[in-house]
Parts: sequence; structure tokens; C-alpha cells
Amino acid sequence: MKIEIRRYHPHFEPKSIFMSYEIPEGLTLLEALEHIKSKLDSTLTFSKGCRSGVCGSCAVRVNEKEVLACEYRVKDGDKIEALKASEVVRDLIVDMKKPLETLKKAKSYLLEQNIVSMDEEDEKMTKKQSDCILCSSCYSSCPVFETNPDFLGPFALTRNYRYVVDKRETKKKEKIEAILQNGIWDCTLCGNCTEVCPQGIDPKTDIMMLQSWATKFGYQNPNIANFGSFGLDF
Repeated sequence: MKIEIRRYHPHFEPKSIFMSYEIPEGLTLLEALEHIKSKLDSTLTFSKGCRSGVCGSCAVRVNEKEVLACEYRVKDGDKIEALKASEVVRDLIVDMKKPLETLKKAKSYLLEQNIVSMDEEDEKMTKKQSDCILCSSCYSSCPVFETNPDFLGPFALTRNYRYVVDKRETKKKEKIEAILQNGIWDCTLCGNCTEVCPQGIDPKTDIMMLQSWATKFGYQNPNIANFGSFGLDF
């Protein structure tokens, strides 16, 4: 069967084209990429790591949907591309620097730790968000980046929520203030991030919970506030 891969090279013209490859049936996408590189085209470039859905380094897009190459079973006619919203370095490899910088901007870590005991229920509150493997699939699937490249994005906001509900965190308000601009109010709540997460994390719900936390601290959704003013003027 045949698959198509969008190749990219920064010094070629055109820089990006789809190329077709004949591969055996029954392979995972990662196995198919390795077959192409070893048997057909040694210049094909892609990332791989654990081969078991844990490291997240092999995330790509198949037919415009994000998947982990090591878990996805290839079908005839599939079109493979690099993740969106990040700069493509070569073929299926993207630069993860910008997505990972959002973790720092969103203060997605313990700011000040209160010494308290954690029981099993406390750990359950943050367990799912802690499973994030930073594959950037949610970041790639998010439509907000098409209009706002400064948006913090799903995994930074989910990580922020993980520490907002952590009983050890004493600076919850400061953490919320870090995600008001280009953050929780910019999300369209489309749910794409939740749909593509290979770990079953639900960033959409986490962002809605962060909006509730922001309201508790006295912050309003500026989009709703502006709409109200518009209505009165109209």
C-alpha cells in the first residue's frame, strides 16, 4: 500500500512537497517510517524514542489529526505531516522550544510550597494532569494559534491547573494571574485538544475550571464584558 509524507527542507525550493512511498501492510506508522528510511529513502527525518507511547517524541499528524507514530497503525492512502503551530525543522521534526516556553509563562510549577501532608485523595486531584508527556499534540490541534500565536495553549494551561488545585501551592492567585492574558479567556473550548490527547487528559475541562477559579478571584471574561458594552451602545 501507499502513504504520502510531507517532506520539508529549509534550503530546497519548493521547501515542502508530498512524496509517495510503497510500504508493507500491518505496520505501525513508526515501523513504516523506519522501513522507508532503511530501505527506500535514507534522507527521511523523524523523531522517535520509547516506542511505547510514553515519551511523546514521535507525535505527527495523519490525515490532519494528531497521533503518536508508535501507536498508530498505517492505512492505505494516509497523509503524514509534521505537527502544526511549531516551526518545522526538517520533514516530520518540529522545534519544541516555543511550546515548552509556555510552561514558564503560565507559571506551570509550584511557586511557593506549603508543607502539608498529601493523602490519596489529594494525589487523585492532580494525577491525570501529571500524566502529560509533552507530545505537543494538543498544541498542534488548537485552532487559536491561527489567530493568536501568543496563546499559551492547552498543555501549559492544564499544567497550571494541576498546580492550582495542588494543596501545597500557596500562591494560587498569582498562578491564575499568569494565565489571564493570552490564556483561559482566549480558548474557544472547541475540545480538539481533549480529542487528540494520547493520555486521555481533558484540557478543555481544566481550562473551564481555571475560568471558575479566575472568577473566584474577581476576574471577568473580557470578551463577555466587551460584548455587554457593545450591546448598550448599540
